[in-house]
Amino acid sequence: MRNWNSDSILNLSRAFMESRLLLSGAEIDVFTHLSSPKTLDEITSLLESDRRATEILLDALTAMKLLEKEDERYHCPEPAASLLSSESEHSVRPMILHSASVWQRWSLLSDVVRTGNTAAPPAGLFEKEELTAFIFAMHVVGRHMADEIAVIAKAQASRALLDVGGATGTYAEAFLNQYPEMRATLFDRPAVIEMAETRLASSPVRKRITLSSGDFYTDPLPAGHDLVLLSAIIHQNSPEQNVALYKKCFDALTPRGRLLVRDHVMQPDRVKPEGGALFAVNMLVATEGGNCYTFEDIRSGLYAVGFVNARQIRDGGRMDGLVEAYKP
Repeated sequence: MRNWNSDSILNLSRAFMESRLLLSGAEIDVFTHLSSPKTLDEITSLLESDRRATEILLDALTAMKLLEKEDERYHCPEPAASLLSSESEHSVRPMILHSASVWQRWSLLSDVVRTGNTAAPPAGLFEKEELTAFIFAMHVVGRHMADEIAVIAKAQASRALLDVGGATGTYAEAFLNQYPEMRATLFDRPAVIEMAETRLASSPVRKRITLSSGDFYTDPLPAGHDLVLLSAIIHQNSPEQNVALYKKCFDALTPRGRLLVRDHVMQPDRVKPEGGALFAVNMLVATEGGNCYTFEDIRSGLYAVGFVNARQIRDGGRMDGLVEAYKP
């Protein structure tokens, strides 16, 4: 049990301040422009921003040690610059931009709890700029986890992977790198498939990936696969929506094929893992029926459509829990 006092409670209430400064710095692309030192007038001209407001923001980011200030020139030092500049291959800026949109939804949390209603669009249905930030944010997160998941999956016997809602193919690519005999079909909405075409163009496994566009809420899934991956999908759905999606996955599998579900898998008390409990709030404000589910929740939905032998093969606190089930 945490030993709360007035200082720790008040510090928690103000924790949003540094987060908001980082989000705003990323939104107006301060860190990219300050990869090299610039005066206040130079950066204000580049950003086309207000001088007084920009100075206050930059000074606050300097106080946070995200920037440095010397001889009236601001600079984003390493390693922060490589993580925050939009020009860096290691940048997490897409994820931060997605977090900025999450901020807007979380601002409505009190009203959502009072009414049970959210004004947000269904999960994943963003304006083009926000969609791009979201999809590439998923790549930023996935590229550090996908190789590990592919190994844990032990999919040596599988030859045809269907990655449902697979974004730009981060996980499909990882599976194909791990299993040379495997081919993959990447299924996502047309706008996302266009992004996948761009990102995968230089991938060494591109020739083994088929890109297929559609909407898994309204369209059937491509058939004939012996492995289906639902990676970070089920949390955006209600239990009823997941049952419908599980049925489509069942139909897409060949006999004795396997379904893999990657997501937060909650313990029965729904409090652990902590990351899952917090992410469930994100689904509360961003979706009409989404949530983070226990293994029992997932197994019940899978068995309702005919899957058998469901078991959790990995715990995890980073949305890296894994559940498998088989088509008879």
